[in-house]
Amino acid sequence: MPRMSEEECLAFVVAAPRTAKLATVKANGAPHVAPVWVDVDGTEIVTMTREGSLKHKALVRDPRVALCFDDERPPFAWVLVEGEATLSDDLEQLRHWATRIGGRYMGADRAEEYGARNGVRGEILIRIRPTKIAGETGVAD
Repeated sequence: MPRMSEEECLAFVVAAPRTAKLATVKANGAPHVAPVWVDVDGTEIVTMTREGSLKHKALVRDPRVALCFDDERPPFAWVLVEGEATLSDDLEQLRHWATRIGGRYMGADRAEEYGARNGVRGEILIRIRPTKIAGETGVAD
């Protein structure tokens, strides 16, 4: 199972629109995992959530996160990211990233639709600065 470099891990994240699994820490210390759509901005991973959601409340309290990306097709691969999140409700940035993320997962022809739907008040932009990245390819080889 060949290990990936950090650059290869980020390339894996952007290579295909895989749904990430985002882990946060609930108020009682228990983990919470939820699926999210993402994009990458340099070395940061960008996603969104609703204001007041469990993810949002957890990140306001504790910005530490973990993300898991995997390729479920043989020979299988995965990337794990640990990091710290910053939050923003800036409408211009929300619209920009909602459009990019929507287009990435739903196709360029629907990008503006998703930007208009998700880049609105009540949404929160999450930027994750990785502190640790690891990944492997060829798991089943």
